[in-house]
Amino acid sequence: MKIIDLSKPIQFNAGDPSFMRVKIRHKPHRKARWLLRMLGLPFRLFPSGFIGWADDTIEKMGVHSTTHIDAPWHYSPTCNGNPAKTIDQVPLEWCFGDGIVVDMKHKADCEAITSTDIQKYLTEQELHLQPGMIVLIKTGRDQYMGTPDFFQKGTGMSAEATGWLIDQGIRVMGIDQWGWDLPLPYLIRKARETNNSELFWEAHLIGRQREYCHMEQLTNLDALPCSGFKVAVFPLKIVGASAAPARVVAMIDV
Repeated sequence: MKIIDLSKPIQFNAGDPSFMRVKIRHKPHRKARWLLRMLGLPFRLFPSGFIGWADDTIEKMGVHSTTHIDAPWHYSPTCNGNPAKTIDQVPLEWCFGDGIVVDMKHKADCEAITSTDIQKYLTEQELHLQPGMIVLIKTGRDQYMGTPDFFQKGTGMSAEATGWLIDQGIRVMGIDQWGWDLPLPYLIRKARETNNSELFWEAHLIGRQREYCHMEQLTNLDALPCSGFKVAVFPLKIVGASAAPARVVAMIDV
């Protein structure tokens, strides 16, 4: 079996905008010497060659800052009139399944992906969706990860395309750009220009009526075939959270 990592490294990057910047403090091995001494173990009883253990503290990291999966709670406190699931309530059965890559790299920045685009690609590749599959939307915008432009670049899913995937029985889907919708600055600007209150975040907000999860900031989708692999996307079990970082991997039998 070949395992392909689809996850962004979790590390400080000066190029990230402040709202998605990660800060991790790495503690050297020798720091633990003094903790052990305070707890009552004298240095003379340390095992031979042992200088202490390394430790690390995540000092700043939002649950949406890196490769992650959004829970229904992120979109709205309710889904179709019922309490929306937080990330710890998302069934793990949703998070493992057959994967399909839908190549949308030809779509221009700020040009929405439609259900027609997706169906055309599936037909051309002779692919068929089945309930429970995990659909990965490849835009190629992961090339901008680590740059100040990352959150401003990309195509994005329309509400109509998101709803169509849900209609096919797809519970989990993902994309290799900053967000699932069209870029946030573009959506804000167009909403103001058109005075259209229904324009902003339309694909996310499908989740107010229909239960689904999506992944954002995937990477390395070019390493995958269009089908014939499994996807695992198990989120951290953060109680009450709207999302969680996940080590997303694809598994291919060889």
